[in-house]
Order: sequence, then C-alpha cells, then structure tokens
Amino acid sequence: MGQLSGMSDDELLEAFQSGDQKAYKQIYDRYWQLLYRHSCSMMRNDEEAKDVVQEVFTTLWMKKTEIRPPVAGFLYTASRNRILNRLKHLKIEARYAEQRKAVLENPGVVLPDQQVIERDFARLIEAGIQSLPPKMRRIFELSRKEFKTHQEISEELNISSLTVKRQVSNALSILKDKLHVFFTFF
Repeated sequence: MGQLSGMSDDELLEAFQSGDQKAYKQIYDRYWQLLYRHSCSMMRNDEEAKDVVQEVFTTLWMKKTEIRPPVAGFLYTASRNRILNRLKHLKIEARYAEQRKAVLENPGVVLPDQQVIERDFARLIEAGIQSLPPKMRRIFELSRKEFKTHQEISEELNISSLTVKRQVSNALSILKDKLHVFFTFF
C-alpha cells in the first residue's frame, strides 16, 4: 500500500483499470473525505451526502474501463451531477408534499394524479359492469345507478326480490374480482 500512496492519480487509475483493487482503495481513501465535505456543503444533509459519495464510488467501480484521466475530474463531476439530481428530486418531493398538504387542508382540492387514478378506476368499473351478463347488468344498473330498491326492481322486471338481491350480490362479487388487480396495484 505504501508504494501506491506515492502514485499519481493517473497512475492509480491505470493500476485500478488493470485489476489492482488496492489502487481503487487508494483512490477511495484519497477522495472520499473531500467528496463527502463537498457533498455536505451542497446538500446540507450528512446522510444524503454519504449516499452521493457512495454512489459515485460505485459508479467508478462499475465503469472503471470507461473512465479517462483525470480521475479527480470524473469524481467531482459525478458528485456534482448526483447532487444536482438529488436536489432537483428533493424540490419535486417538497412541491408534492405541499400539494398533498393543501389537499388535506382543503378537501375541495384534487391533485392531478388523484384525478387520473379516479378516472382510470371509473373506466375499469364501467368496463366491469359492461362485461356482466345482460340481465345481471340491468339489475345492477337499476340498483346502483338509478338507486332503486330491490322491491322496485323486482316489480319493474317481474322477478322476485330474492333474485334481485342475488343478482346484485353476484354482480358485486364479479366486479370485486375484476377490480382486485387495481386495488392490489394502488
């Protein structure tokens, strides 16, 4: 290790690219603290800074054959890019958290993603209803869309109230099975 500490960055990179893992360790030891301080000053969060530096060194390991000297330039550029990406992502998360807070404080506000989910869900429900057998679908629509009682439906269709109850129950069971995938996803 003593001989590696006297090597230049370019020599260490070349040794690392040739398969010398001790050269990687030397690069790591040489730059970890500097990159960590740099990341901390930009991120103002120790854990995030550690994650950035770890990701940079993981990238160095994974792309060792693609990296060109100077290794310091690669490390600082990779760190800066990861920091900027994380900061951008944190801003997006903060904006989303503000929107969520606004929704919770004002129930009349609906987030765009919530609208999309509700629209997709409504489409799935309607498709499920349309796939029911015709008689079952008619009974279900009278019950759930026209809000008729089982007795009113039985009188309108000249069937027993028990048949209406069974058909509505079966329709709900079928729809529940069809929508299970949606509920599992969300």
